[in-house]
Amino acid sequence: MKKVSIMVPCYNEEENVVPMSEALVAQMEALPQYDYEILFIDNCSQDNTRPLLREICAKNKKIRAIFNSKNFGQFNSPYYGLCQTTGDCTISVCCDFQDPVEMIPKFLAEWEEGYKIVIGIKTSSKENKLMYALRSLYYKTVRKMSKVEQIEHFTGFGLYDKSFIQVLRDLKDPTPFIRGIVAELGPKIKKIEYEQAKRRAGKTSNNFFSLYDAAMLSFTSYTKTVMRASSFIGIFMCMGSFIGALICLIIKLANSFLLSGPVAPIILTMTFLTGLVLFFIGFLGEYIMSMNARVMNRPLVIEEERINFDEVTEKIEK
Repeated sequence: MKKVSIMVPCYNEEENVVPMSEALVAQMEALPQYDYEILFIDNCSQDNTRPLLREICAKNKKIRAIFNSKNFGQFNSPYYGLCQTTGDCTISVCCDFQDPVEMIPKFLAEWEEGYKIVIGIKTSSKENKLMYALRSLYYKTVRKMSKVEQIEHFTGFGLYDKSFIQVLRDLKDPTPFIRGIVAELGPKIKKIEYEQAKRRAGKTSNNFFSLYDAAMLSFTSYTKTVMRASSFIGIFMCMGSFIGALICLIIKLANSFLLSGPVAPIILTMTFLTGLVLFFIGFLGEYIMSMNARVMNRPLVIEEERINFDEVTEKIEK
């Protein structure tokens, strides 16, 4: 009998963990041809999520939990959770019900047809229309600038064969970006469209800074366009400045009164150039910080506790 793992990352989801566990168990019990495990990985929740997870795990030994000692970010924790599953395939589902659990049978059907990766693609969303539009713009920008064919409106929701899970374990990337890794290394990908629902309850942990981190991680991991553009702009500006300086010198030598105008244009030009330089220095800093994190090679997460694991399902080293 094939075993299906379902990995659910969570952070401050006290209103959702119990309904999510019930929905996932109902889905899997409706598929008796599969054995299953459900793994919740909690990223150091500050509410009642952990006590509820302990109760859930006590009632059903097929439900497991990993508690992180700290919040290790929106990318490391889910990635680590995927690497700790033991099934023939692993399905990643968010705990807020924005990823419809009803799609699990569709994922499994396509997996049985031979697809190693089956992912959900958002065609629309019940979230804020402005946010959806900004996300669309972001996806299109990254896709055009990336050296890898990126997948638009893919959040990580999908099914991954155990062979690809092993690829994730062997990758040893301390700053993983699962969406980019799937696009770059994923074999034989099947896309299934869906409409993203609103959060069932609670507040999202995403904010401007977390979304900015996601954008910068994708840019620094999969694009060179901005840095190359800065190089070309710098070359053209240097050439233009040199030519302009020669012209001004010639005019000044010919007639010293022609270039005696106000200094305001000079100040505005210097301000613009300074802003441009600072922008590119900042972007270069993002690349350096990304490289620094990879060089340090720190662990993805540090575990505080794991529940319902035994000697057969002991910690899988990433």
